[in-house]
Amino acid sequence: MGRNFSSDHVAPACEAIMAAVNKANEGFVTSYGGDDLTAKLQAVASDLFEKQVTIFPVVSGTAANALALSQIVPSFGAIYCYEAAHIVTDEAGAPGFFTGGAQLIGFPAEDGKIRPSQLTKAVAYAEDLGIHHVKPGAVTLTQATEWGTVYSRSEIAAISDVAKHHALPVHMDGARFANALVHLGCTPAEATWKCGVDVLSLGATKNGALGADAVVFFDPAMARDFERRRKRAGHLMSKLRFLSAQLNAYLKNGLWLENARHANAMARKLAQGLTSVAGARLLHPVDANEIFVALPERTASALEMQGFHFYRWPLDIAESGITIRLVTSYATPSADVDAFIAAAASITSSG
Repeated sequence: MGRNFSSDHVAPACEAIMAAVNKANEGFVTSYGGDDLTAKLQAVASDLFEKQVTIFPVVSGTAANALALSQIVPSFGAIYCYEAAHIVTDEAGAPGFFTGGAQLIGFPAEDGKIRPSQLTKAVAYAEDLGIHHVKPGAVTLTQATEWGTVYSRSEIAAISDVAKHHALPVHMDGARFANALVHLGCTPAEATWKCGVDVLSLGATKNGALGADAVVFFDPAMARDFERRRKRAGHLMSKLRFLSAQLNAYLKNGLWLENARHANAMARKLAQGLTSVAGARLLHPVDANEIFVALPERTASALEMQGFHFYRWPLDIAESGITIRLVTSYATPSADVDAFIAAAASITSSG
């Protein structure tokens, strides 16, 4: 179904990844990660991040986030995050379930990016209350954020400095990490462990994979017994080769960045076109592949009637308008972007 901007999840898996899955389907192979493809993935990830890492494939971003956090936060701990982070609003309590009760403490942030001062104040408050408060446990940052903005390397480093001062590990929800990386124009290492990130949930499903994400530990010692945690949670696939095959293909020859680069370019084109549409107002900078725009209700309804798909976002901006979210992907045709802009302009000009 074309003309669909509702999510990058609606896009098909890309051909290179499907080819890798089919190739992995040949013959009889050792199960539960004892295969050559999974061994290769460890080497590929270590080379990519410029240090020895430990990577664990899982089947979803929710699993990656919840299991990563359960590894680094005690059941009586606090996880500091943006108040509308994906782990808060879209994971059905998985982080609390898998950590055994850790508390999500969210900070307000209009652009989705939390500030070092918020973390400093929250930790001070916890320390003041002592044993009566959950123990500061970890910080998690979404990159790119839920509003499509991207933390700069200096912003991540500043938050990480505060976290490290209080001995808090830093987790990054990188469901759209490739999109953020393309925007930053730096290496994967520079965007993660070199600015203080300890654990990354590396997303691939939103960027062309059939269904594969991963947890990456930049200090292998921090991953001790994680394989048992993954097994207990039901996320150790017996035929793990099929996840590893996807991730190897995803990272091979920069495919993941090529896919993200196209998605970001389509988002910029769409955002630029919307700036000339009467009544349209971009709510945030378009750093990655998500666009949040305020539109008159009449315009949004007419676009839906013409077969365009997008999410109406639960955000009140004006009595006469609504907020919609548009998401582009590696597979978004430039023609669909042109059609959306033309349709929106035609609707407003005829009103």
